[in-house]
Amino acid sequence: MLELATAAALTGGAVLGVDRLATRAESQAEAEFPPEGRILTIDGVKVHAWVQGSGPDLVLLHGAGGNLRDFTFALAPRLARDFRVIAFDRPGHGFTGRVPEAAEAKRGESPREQARLLQAAARQLGVTRALVLGQSFGGAVAMAWALEDPAMTAGLVIVSGATMPWPGKLKPSYHVNASRAGATTLVPLLTAFPPQSLMDQILSGIFAPAPVPQGFTAHFGLPLSLRRTTMVANARQVTGLKDHVTAMSGHYGTLQMPAELIHGALDTIVLPDIHAAPLSTLLPDARLTMLDDAGHMPHHTHPEAVLDAVARIAERAGLR
Repeated sequence: MLELATAAALTGGAVLGVDRLATRAESQAEAEFPPEGRILTIDGVKVHAWVQGSGPDLVLLHGAGGNLRDFTFALAPRLARDFRVIAFDRPGHGFTGRVPEAAEAKRGESPREQARLLQAAARQLGVTRALVLGQSFGGAVAMAWALEDPAMTAGLVIVSGATMPWPGKLKPSYHVNASRAGATTLVPLLTAFPPQSLMDQILSGIFAPAPVPQGFTAHFGLPLSLRRTTMVANARQVTGLKDHVTAMSGHYGTLQMPAELIHGALDTIVLPDIHAAPLSTLLPDARLTMLDDAGHMPHHTHPEAVLDAVARIAERAGLR
């Protein structure tokens, strides 16, 4: 019995030590990469929004495990020359809180839940009708935005969007991090002891076949994505995404607003033949641009193509 009690005490001490180190790492991440915009409060939930420029409203929605710094690195300031740009941290990411119903049920926020929260934040900023650009997972939220409130959606720009059901399974790490056991064991360890090789591998894989842009790592703040709540929220959102886009895709044909779809032919994360190509046939007024030499991050590697698509959608929507 004494041996069991000693083992339990040692185990408890180790867990407490990891928890303290994880808390310290999270505090350091938030100090090094603080909010760049303003914090809004929507029904008790904090929403981080970066707002800059003037002109027609343009909402930017980032991908899985990211934050709005993905856009403020380069693209958003350029767009702000012609638009009032509103970049949001999606729920559970950056400095935006969780949707209470999802957090309490220990599941991920659906694209529609995310869209409803961010639409409420946009209305607080005076948005009545906006162009909406979503990248990767943000593409699913952009589609949900249009389905939730077509009148509020002047046009869509979907960049490498995960918008359609796909064959096969996700990486096991998503399911582990999404589980209750993973959330209390593996995730705290990754937060407390983030392997630099893993962080480098994550960014290199996202940008492949292009290199990570110079200065991006220092600006983006990957440590924000390695906080415990963010990793768990992201994993649960990703593991639930397939069912949500399967349900949403049956309604895409009802959307009458113009859409510009931009996708890299070399994207191995969100495959263009599974997502962009069929989406372009479902939407009544869509234009698909395939970039032959681009991967998953064309808003960084091929910014002119994305800027041109935004300019076209503004004209097609009658905003310019």
